[in-house]
Amino acid sequence: MIDRPPTWLLDFKADVHSQAGEDGVLGKILELLPAADRWCVEFGAWDGAYFSNTRHLIESRGYSAVLIEPDPGRYAGLCRNYREVPRVIPVNRAVGFTPADGLDTILRGTPVPTDFDLLSIDIDGNDYHAWEAVTYRPKVVCVEFNPTIPTGVRFVQPADPRIAQGTGITPLAELGKAKGYELVAVLDFNAVFVRAEYFPLFGIRDNRPDALRTCHAYVTHLFTGYDGTVFLAGNRRLVWHDLPLEAGRMQLLPRWLRAYPAHYGPVRRRLVAALRWLRGAGGPG
Repeated sequence: MIDRPPTWLLDFKADVHSQAGEDGVLGKILELLPAADRWCVEFGAWDGAYFSNTRHLIESRGYSAVLIEPDPGRYAGLCRNYREVPRVIPVNRAVGFTPADGLDTILRGTPVPTDFDLLSIDIDGNDYHAWEAVTYRPKVVCVEFNPTIPTGVRFVQPADPRIAQGTGITPLAELGKAKGYELVAVLDFNAVFVRAEYFPLFGIRDNRPDALRTCHAYVTHLFTGYDGTVFLAGNRRLVWHDLPLEAGRMQLLPRWLRAYPAHYGPVRRRLVAALRWLRGAGGPG
C-alpha cells in the first residue's frame, strides 16, 4: 500500500461549480478508480449548477447524470440548464428513506447502473438516513455533514423529513464502514467515501475523521469558568441564519452570583440553592 499523508487529496481542491473544493477532489478520486461508467447521481441538486458537485463532471468529462430536486422552482431551473443535454435526467422528487420514496425506487426508473461512479447527497438534514437506505453501490459517495458539530460528538438527527439539523462527521464515517465504504477526504461541508475495495489505491493509513478533518471554522465551543460564567470560542454565528451567538445571552447566573461556590456566604448559598430548585435540579438545601 502506498503511504501518503492522510489529507493528501485536499491538495487537489478546486471549484468550478462546487462550494469548497469538491470539483478538484472528486475529479482526482475518480481518476484513481480502475474502471468508470461515467454516471453520477446528485440529489439536492438545486438548479444543477449552484454549488453542484456533478456539473463539472457533466461538462468536462461527458458524464451522464440523474439530478434530483424536490423544489419546483429549482427544478424548473434544472430543466432549463440541461434541456439540450439528453444524457442528463432531471427528476422532481424528494429523496426519503423508506421503500416508497428512497433513492433505489427513484433510480429503478432510470438507466443508471447499480454501481455508478458518484453519488452526491445534499438535502440539509436527513442525509444520513437517506444514504443508510440506499442499496445501490456507487463507487464514490459525497455526503454533506453538519460542520458545526465537533468531530467527537456523535449526533444524528431523527429520521424525520420535517427536521433539518444534520449529522456529525463521526456517525457518517461509522455508517460508511457499516455499508462497506471508507472515508478518504473531508472538506468543509462534505465527507467523501470510496467502496472499501478501492481504499488501498489512496494510500491513507489513518482515515479516522480526526485525521482527515482540517476545517473547524464552523464549530462553536462553549465552556464555563469556576465562577459559573459561560464563555464562547470559535464560531460565534448561527451559520445558516447569519445571527450572532452572544455569551451574554447564555449566562445562567446573574453577575452578582458568579463566584466560586466555596467563596459564597450564607445568602448567596441559599439563592443558588433556590435557583437550582427553580430550574429542576433538585430542592434547596
